[in-house]
Amino acid sequence: MKQQANNIREIVIVGGGTAGWMAAAYLAKMVAGAKISLVESEEIGTVGVGEATIPYLKAFHVELGIDENEFMSATNATFKLGIDFVNWGQIGESYIHGFGGIGQDVGNIKFSQYWLRQKQLGRASNLENYAINLAASRADKFVRARVDMPDSPLGKIAHAFHFDAMLYAKFLRKYAEQMGVQRIEGRVVGATQRPADGFVDELVFEDGRRVAGDLFIDCSGFRGLLIEEVLKTGYEDWSHWLPMDRAWAVPCESAGALLPYTRSTAHEAGWQWRIPLQSRIGNGHVFSSRFISESAAAETLMGNLDGKALAEPRLLKFITGKRKKVWNKNVVSLGLASGFMEPLESTSIHLVESTLVRLISLFPDQEFSQIDTDEFNAQADFDYVSIRDFLIAHYKITRRNDSEFWNYVRTMDVPDSLQARMDLFASKGRFFKNGTELFSDDSWFAVMYGQGLHPNGYHPLLDSIGDERIDGFLAHVERITKKCVEAMPLHSDYVSATCPAKPM
Repeated sequence: MKQQANNIREIVIVGGGTAGWMAAAYLAKMVAGAKISLVESEEIGTVGVGEATIPYLKAFHVELGIDENEFMSATNATFKLGIDFVNWGQIGESYIHGFGGIGQDVGNIKFSQYWLRQKQLGRASNLENYAINLAASRADKFVRARVDMPDSPLGKIAHAFHFDAMLYAKFLRKYAEQMGVQRIEGRVVGATQRPADGFVDELVFEDGRRVAGDLFIDCSGFRGLLIEEVLKTGYEDWSHWLPMDRAWAVPCESAGALLPYTRSTAHEAGWQWRIPLQSRIGNGHVFSSRFISESAAAETLMGNLDGKALAEPRLLKFITGKRKKVWNKNVVSLGLASGFMEPLESTSIHLVESTLVRLISLFPDQEFSQIDTDEFNAQADFDYVSIRDFLIAHYKITRRNDSEFWNYVRTMDVPDSLQARMDLFASKGRFFKNGTELFSDDSWFAVMYGQGLHPNGYHPLLDSIGDERIDGFLAHVERITKKCVEAMPLHSDYVSATCPAKPM
């Protein structure tokens, strides 16, 4: 078949790191007939805080044909069943937002409604006893989902990963270069634009070299070299709802059990992540400089490590929000160049993946149809806004009043879209996923209930079933879940047996 004359022939990725090499690997796999180059400088470091993911990364690896055990061994990775939130609703409380579903739905009525009714009547135990991901997390157990047992909780385990972001970029670089991607070393200082339409024409290097392209992928981090410095796209600032603007990050020695989940512990003016890798623990304190000093935030982090620090803490500065256009002219921004959603729910790497998938769905030719670009940006806006509201809910739904920070977020006005969902949930525990938004109704239930928003009622049709039948149903789910978890190996044993890290 004869190719169209105006197909994209030159794709140039500006910046490496996780986003850059994810783009290089994916585009090399999905775009035939185009030359793909990635420009990066050894002088410029990468942020590398994205060490935790959500389950969608598995599909990305499947599309690339990447073996999961090989990837995990190469990146010092462990498995992740969810996130343990400590001190969020109130000091001393904790709950797990686990991946996958809760219990077993019956028809059009969610399992969470059955549990909610009996919990309000004092006839149900903790929610974590009815969901395989939650129960396995508390027991430090893990096994991949059993595809041969689709009707068992063991067939419904959903997992993600913790990994070393630097090693992941290295792993994907090897893959991409084997697929024909050319890496160009050099520091980009600017770009030329076509006089007629302002499209980016060539990158300009510090040493005077130039590299031309048809489509540019901006992975230059917070700087946004092309999307912002050249195209002046603009930025939507969401810090009035998500006031975190700093993070200290530091690795420490491993300690205790190898947990199959991320831990997020709320502090006076922020929260601390704990991400267990095979050979170390990744830690960070995300905080708002409006409510705590950088030095005090560093002291909080260093005073709450499980093991000896392996480096000096590193400070990152950011503004939560997104570019007004993720795709502008012939530049698609990716990763931190497109926006920043704090890592509370490990969405950063997912946003890279979803942007790449969207780009392939709406891949341009050299005419760059504005209709396609507008649709891309509308979908990106929906993605970011739905994640934004989910993150805001973690701060808004709290009973903490022990600091100026918690008083601010507890009493702040929130987007109407979030307030409507909170009001609906507060009535009878109902939630309805909106189209293609990322987080499921079970995720929203786990977070809103876990944070302390306990509904006033439940689905009224359950009253016609009766306590005895519902009690028996819940007892069956709890019993089967417990039996399955007891049969699972420890997370540490499973990792050692299937994907031990390669010697450094």
